[in-house]
Amino acid sequence: MIPNAMVADDLTPRLAALRERHRQGKADILNGIEALGGRSAGVRRWLRRLAALTDATLRALWKELSMPPALTLLAVGGYGRGELFPYSDIDVLVLLPDAAEDAQRAAVERFVGACWDIGLEIGSSARTVEECLREAARDITVQTALLEARWLAGPRRAAQQLQQRVLEAIDPLTFCRAKQFEMQQRHQRYENTPYALEPNCKESPGGLRDLHVILWVAKAAGLGHSWSELARRGLATAHEARQLRANEALLSLIRARLHALARRREDRLVFDLQAALAQAFGLEAAGPADLSREQSARRARRASERLMRRYYWAAKAVTQLNQILLLNIRERLEHDERSPTPLRPINARFAERDGMLEVISDELYWREPHAILETFLLYQQIPGIKGLSARTLRALYNARPVMNAAFRRDPVNRRTFMQILQQPQGITHAFRLMNQTSVLGRYLWPFRHTVGQMQHDLFHVYTVDQHILMVLRNIRRFFIPEHAHEYPFCSQLAAGWDKPWVLYLAALFHDIAKGRGGDHSELGARDVLTFARQHGIAREDAELIRFLVAEHLTMSHVAQRQDTSDPQVIEAFARRVGDERRLTGLYLLTVADIRGTSPKVWNGWKARLLEDLYRATLRVLGGGAPDPHAEVEARKREALAQLALHALPHQAHAALWARLDVGYFMRHSADEIAWHTRHLSRALAPHDTASAPPTVVRARLAPGGEGLQVLLYTADQPELFARICGYFDHAGFSILDAKIHTTADGYALDTFHVTTDALAEHYRELVTLVESELPRALDPDRPLPAPARARVSRRVRNFPVVPRVTLQPDERGQHWLLSLSASDRKGLLYGLARVFARHQVQLHLAKIATLGERVEDTFLLSGPSLHLPREQALLTQDLLQVLDEA
Repeated sequence: MIPNAMVADDLTPRLAALRERHRQGKADILNGIEALGGRSAGVRRWLRRLAALTDATLRALWKELSMPPALTLLAVGGYGRGELFPYSDIDVLVLLPDAAEDAQRAAVERFVGACWDIGLEIGSSARTVEECLREAARDITVQTALLEARWLAGPRRAAQQLQQRVLEAIDPLTFCRAKQFEMQQRHQRYENTPYALEPNCKESPGGLRDLHVILWVAKAAGLGHSWSELARRGLATAHEARQLRANEALLSLIRARLHALARRREDRLVFDLQAALAQAFGLEAAGPADLSREQSARRARRASERLMRRYYWAAKAVTQLNQILLLNIRERLEHDERSPTPLRPINARFAERDGMLEVISDELYWREPHAILETFLLYQQIPGIKGLSARTLRALYNARPVMNAAFRRDPVNRRTFMQILQQPQGITHAFRLMNQTSVLGRYLWPFRHTVGQMQHDLFHVYTVDQHILMVLRNIRRFFIPEHAHEYPFCSQLAAGWDKPWVLYLAALFHDIAKGRGGDHSELGARDVLTFARQHGIAREDAELIRFLVAEHLTMSHVAQRQDTSDPQVIEAFARRVGDERRLTGLYLLTVADIRGTSPKVWNGWKARLLEDLYRATLRVLGGGAPDPHAEVEARKREALAQLALHALPHQAHAALWARLDVGYFMRHSADEIAWHTRHLSRALAPHDTASAPPTVVRARLAPGGEGLQVLLYTADQPELFARICGYFDHAGFSILDAKIHTTADGYALDTFHVTTDALAEHYRELVTLVESELPRALDPDRPLPAPARARVSRRVRNFPVVPRVTLQPDERGQHWLLSLSASDRKGLLYGLARVFARHQVQLHLAKIATLGERVEDTFLLSGPSLHLPREQALLTQDLLQVLDEA
């Protein structure tokens, strides 16, 4: 018997040659894929060649190792389909005889080790046929992998036996239902939309896996193994089969290119790879080498946007075709088990079966194009209809050419569209279904340009079309009593609004001009006026919708970036709005819009800012110019009423309030004034006037329910704001808002709204931590801590915001308004505070607006140096340097 060491020594040169042959063959295939550019037609040929190369390598290795003749090697899973992506796992199954010997199992281990030695990253299992069947019965994933098993080496009879028994064990209808449920769970893990900004081209809705599910279910049911077979059996039309092949090829090319670019298995279209992938597709035009960073970033964004739009359109088509074919297969399987449910006629064109709306004829939409929009009107109007049947979905998919310019001009279609908008229920579901079936974009032509349009602004997490439909959904929920707990104030206002469809139209058009160049608000306003004229909307309603679309960004800008305690700011906004109806409509649209950008963007602080602006503007619209003196007195009375509940001594508030000016009372609510007074009255009690009041720090849960509100009272000092920001930065807090006030006797009375991820579970500990640690951080003898450095997120790195700084005097010339925007990062505000301290600039107000991963901050400043042009330039330069580090 030959020793193992001698066998290994004898094999080593041959295994090295096999490894090199496989490496070179794979390199040639990768070069072939690269040479395709953006042409997807030939990609599957290269993927089959890679599978064939791997087949040959595994067979050669099987032979070199003289594997026992009773063992059979099979390719399973994706590799079993005969296509292999560059860095995908190579899944193999070794079939063992029923009474496997230790020597046979040892041979399998040696084979697996040799596979890794020659560079094949395999996923392996070794089982008997009976073990395979038991595992398949317990796990639908194993059953699916075995369904695609393909013989590679060893006795073919064992492989044939396994394949036959796997098919015999499958109940096609049960398998179909299980795979559909599994698909729904997978979709939920991947954001439940094809339009994620970093989709997984394999697993996300509309990805390659959705195509695999169709073929798995069809194969299990004995209905075919390919798109051509499904077409021959009447489960797909010839046109659908062509679309399936074309979209499968595009998704396959994208996935193969992702693997090649990342040099590993990478199925996500991550921001880091989108620009490079677009260039590989030939979508980035050559340009001069001396472009600025901003120009280069803009060009890369344009190229990646074109790539992603191509991907989204393919994913959308796959989603539609997946739904059509799976419904078709499932209906056929269910009808094989039981007699079909009879159709219940609705009218001459439609019927209902099992809760699904079904066309009477496959050619209905070609004969009667008016029935296309009627489909969605009936979907809204008829109780019990929960979706569209496979026959209806297919008819809509194939009738897309009918929805042309003449279709859009047809008066009947225009009336039907307005009816859909004005229905009392089903608005959100109907419009989402219209978008999924491509009807919305073909009827509302400007909307078509938003489908798959990315938004590289670092706070929108949806494509433009999905964001628009999310805003529509949010507005719709204002009018549904069951959702009143989500938006109590919005629901209260919506209850008094007489024409919800006006707001629905404003939602549909507010971002409809995104990506077309120019001001999308103004372009959208023009589009909606054209729509109103074509659809016979009354002039008064049309003007209101135009105003809402044109001004949909104004209210959030004023609330988050201007000093709303200034009566002149409120008066100017009131003049711009004009009347209460416009104000209410704009408020509802603004809340819906912000909530529709990203789950992370909306918070209680923004809700309070917008509601306070709404109420302040409403008072101006109802009673003329605001009276600051009356407002201050009203807040004082309300604060005193709250203080009376805490049994403070008589006139306990007097010592503090005597030190405060009108600006303090205008910038703080009555609740905040009472809270401040309650905690500071003891520090300022008359018997303590001989000594300086101590530093006071108090924290509580913010009234809006999100974050902490922190009160700081201490002797004013240079670099105070920088020290406070430095503490919050190093303690892991983000500052949402800062109200800075200096009393008549030189004390800082500052209020901060801060938040942190740990707040929900540890707010009591965090309150204690802030109250004890912040005073120590204010020691003027201690040097300012160095700014914390943090890694920039992938989104910021690939889609940076060009930093911008503007510095302008206010109308009175007493203060300066500093506005800036940049990519967000940890420690950014602290860096800005250090610049303020270095230039001896006093801060009176800070509004910190974090929009996803972009910041838009506003500061109210004062200081002698701000009146000198040279000092202004130096301040701006230093601020830009800090922002540019992000």
